[in-house]
Amino acid sequence: MTAAGSRPPRRPRLRFELDLDVDPRFADAVDRDLLARVLRTVLEQQGITGTVAVTVLVTGDEEIQDLNRQFRQKDAPTDVLSFPQLGGAVPFPTPSGVPRHLGDIVISYDRVRAQAQEYGHGERRELAYLAVHGMLHLLGFDHEVEAERQRMRAAEEAALTEVPRV
Repeated sequence: MTAAGSRPPRRPRLRFELDLDVDPRFADAVDRDLLARVLRTVLEQQGITGTVAVTVLVTGDEEIQDLNRQFRQKDAPTDVLSFPQLGGAVPFPTPSGVPRHLGDIVISYDRVRAQAQEYGHGERRELAYLAVHGMLHLLGFDHEVEAERQRMRAAEEAALTEVPRV
């Protein structure tokens, strides 16, 4: 209780729903709990409240290349794609109790393996990093100019502090 006898204001709660779809080729390598934890951390650190949902698809190079070609006109595999659903500064209203869908994240596990080896850390760390990177894009972060890149990189590292590099 505060000095005036009233309770301190209640902090709005976050309820996070993760819809995870993993290509069977990579099912044994993907840690659902890790992904849920790092994505929730991003949301909490960015002050997101209410009930929100995100879809994550973990697939291979071929499928992500098809998506990259279709949506970005780049005919090459990439590590992560984000498809935000926020639609501007004011989120689309949703009925009470229905999650606000923030968007979809697609990750190539083939790229996870290659980049983990290239950067000298574990596949779990790389998968977590790409999920966090994708989530930040859903929340409006970008890295086209240096100041934005630095802001996004700081948010990535803050969300990954508990994830071992190996």
